[in-house]
Amino acid sequence: MGASLSLVPLIDYFARREFLAAGLRPHSVTLPYPDGGSTGTCTVHYWAPAGEPRLPPLLLIHGFGPRATWQWRCQVGPLSRQFHVIVPDLLGFGGSSWDSPSAPPPSEATQAAALAALLDSVEGLKGKRVAVAGTSYGGFVAYWLARAAGPRRVGPVVIASSDLLKTAADDRAFLKRAGEGWSGAHELLLPAEPAAMRRLMEMAVHRPPPAMMTPDFVLRDFIQVRACTDATCALVSRHLLFVRR
Repeated sequence: MGASLSLVPLIDYFARREFLAAGLRPHSVTLPYPDGGSTGTCTVHYWAPAGEPRLPPLLLIHGFGPRATWQWRCQVGPLSRQFHVIVPDLLGFGGSSWDSPSAPPPSEATQAAALAALLDSVEGLKGKRVAVAGTSYGGFVAYWLARAAGPRRVGPVVIASSDLLKTAADDRAFLKRAGEGWSGAHELLLPAEPAAMRRLMEMAVHRPPPAMMTPDFVLRDFIQVRACTDATCALVSRHLLFVRR
């Protein structure tokens, strides 16, 4: 069968255009991999305006899923009018990676340490207090960043849609809401099939978008474009408290 049309590059194009229209530009920086013992390095890709900040700095931390541009595309325009916005890809997502084969995949604490090093490397931000907003998995990273850096370096902090106190009982309730046919929360939170993605959208969105009627081949296209590396996906999955029936 010949090559088929993919919507992923189109969505990526429009997401990038929103960032460019907000005055943000793509950057990358190579830093020591912050796992406490590795001699390897990591590359952090991020979006930010050029030059030193003229507005209060704001770090936006994306969640588990597509790269940062997809998740913050609707917010960067309004926020950039009031803040000097910095939007990184977390390690293992989008354009950010690490090159130490012997190092473990990044935990939330490691992600936070990499972001702290990133902030110190950005022109005009070293030592300055930075506001932080994290959504979903990014909320966990925001928590660890605030905890490690302290209130003189980080604050205020907004943590959105991040269940920092989630328990196994929460996963059992989640599976009960999902209905029959699911062996664990991971089948929905890490969808591998179109049916799982549709069910996740039904549960996660108050008014599901027209994409609910999207053909299976389009949904498979999104599933196959991995949101993160295998190692990072495996690590993040441990925090979903996979409860089986």
